[in-house]
Amino acid sequence: MTTTSEHVTGADAFDVQKVRSDFPLLATKAHGKPIIYLDNGATTQKPRCVIDAASGYYEKLNANIHRGVYQLSELATAAYEHTRAKVAKFINAAEPAECIFVRGTTEGINLIANTYGRQHLTSGDEVLISELEHHSNIVPWQMICAATGATLKVVPINEAGEIDFDAYERFLKTGRVKIVAINHVSNSLGTVNPIEKMIMLAHRAGAVFVVDGAQWVAHGPTDVRALDADFYVFSGHKMMGPTGVGVMYGKRALLDKMPPWQGGGDMIASVTFARTEYAEIPNKFEAGTPNIEGVVALAAAIDYLTAIDLRKSAAYEADLLAYATKRVSEVPGLKIIGTAKQKAGVISFVMTDPVVSSLDVGRKLDRDGVCVRTGHHCCQPVMDHFKIGSTARISIAFYNTRHDIDVAVESLKKVAASAVTRARTEVHDARNAAAATAGSDALAILENLRFAPASAASVRKAADEMIETFDFLGDWENRDQFILDLGSKLLPLPTVLKTEATRVHGCQSIVHLVARKKPQTEDVLEFLADSDAHIVRGLIGVLQKLYSGQKARDILAFDITGFIEKLGLDKHLSMTRRNGLAGMIQKIREQAALIAGVKP
Repeated sequence: MTTTSEHVTGADAFDVQKVRSDFPLLATKAHGKPIIYLDNGATTQKPRCVIDAASGYYEKLNANIHRGVYQLSELATAAYEHTRAKVAKFINAAEPAECIFVRGTTEGINLIANTYGRQHLTSGDEVLISELEHHSNIVPWQMICAATGATLKVVPINEAGEIDFDAYERFLKTGRVKIVAINHVSNSLGTVNPIEKMIMLAHRAGAVFVVDGAQWVAHGPTDVRALDADFYVFSGHKMMGPTGVGVMYGKRALLDKMPPWQGGGDMIASVTFARTEYAEIPNKFEAGTPNIEGVVALAAAIDYLTAIDLRKSAAYEADLLAYATKRVSEVPGLKIIGTAKQKAGVISFVMTDPVVSSLDVGRKLDRDGVCVRTGHHCCQPVMDHFKIGSTARISIAFYNTRHDIDVAVESLKKVAASAVTRARTEVHDARNAAAATAGSDALAILENLRFAPASAASVRKAADEMIETFDFLGDWENRDQFILDLGSKLLPLPTVLKTEATRVHGCQSIVHLVARKKPQTEDVLEFLADSDAHIVRGLIGVLQKLYSGQKARDILAFDITGFIEKLGLDKHLSMTRRNGLAGMIQKIREQAALIAGVKP
């Protein structure tokens, strides 16, 4: 990705409409509206040539590689190794053998941590990362530090989302840092880090440098030798290629001395029961049958990026980012998170006045065909730094247009206008609730709260009634609206009860849940809950109709997994939403177990 501050000539000459015609998915629709795909930081769309290369492999080349003596296997091997040569040229590696095929950036970093890291780190050593990192460049280093006795150190960022360079230099001056692992571009904020300078300083301090290049390689030329990177990792699916394949580049001098990570076929020179001799690089690090189809299709992606000229596409993206930043800033109540001087095609934002959860923003934009990412973006420490739970993120590619941005902004303006109307109602309700509970402590409020009553004579009957309703509603759009309507009818949960003790963890949105044994009963559970996200409030409504006012033992005996499947929630909720739903169910079951006097 290019930066907003540098000017690259050629943006006007970039034919974006011609480029768009190469990507079949961009001509499709969502909810009856043209797809506006602005989630390129998560994965890019694939040009026709990549799709054809993947299917063409299975139609004409499908055979296992390296060990076959027949022509088909030799052709498959040649295509596989031809891609390695293309990768080396694409990133300017000294030789193809320095380019190891992996499943993606995550596996590449894990490979380095578990080979070079395990081999070289010991007690007293330090691994240095930044506060900007993706979880895949945090967790592997935490794990290897725990295994070796090394210590993980973190370079802080400032309020613009830029690495504190003075702090970086101070860490290096201790002489204890053996490995530095920093991203080239932040996936959550778009910050472009001064990698070349950081590598130079790390080398002066005697450390090796691992670059997470996942967010860079499709958006600007990459030269690992000019950077002097010791390791550079990236994923195929973020550079117009297939999922399940990536590259870990490493200098031969380092790779030759590193032990293999995984054992198996193709990574050996010879095997006896007494000992094994390992193959030379790159085979030493590629145990077992690889993703041959993915590697072959990756070559087509590299050819495509080379043909469009990354310098021209970078200039186009820089111009589009400047336009998008200006337009998004027009949305009332919206705040951009991450305003680095050197910034790539990422705009993360929150809606704060009035507050609209990132989840709700993403769902409402989806109705207009606009695809954006919501959540913590696998960067929870970044969210913690800015004291937020999540953001909505627009991330652009060279096939996006100003029209895409305009559609997204108009959709955001509708979200903002709707939020203002809703906020007025909520403020009125909150004032009434505050007046009703004024001067009361939490216990007194809890005793006098109105809880959701039982919706049916038993959990089973409540479930059957809901399943019947969902079957009647038919398609998911109607069911989704029904869930949202349930959320709009939730009984209020007073603010004083929204504490850390009532917080439901595992949800990306903020959820609080208060349960109790119903007065004058032996084993009936009732509960109230609330969330900052409308869809989550709707899921709370589903659980209230199912569980609130029911016997604790019936709640524990009920097949909740089967119920969720019958409603279709398992198919239509994202993994994070399913995790959040599971967190609420677990909290309710724990309370039911306490009431019933059994283990949950």
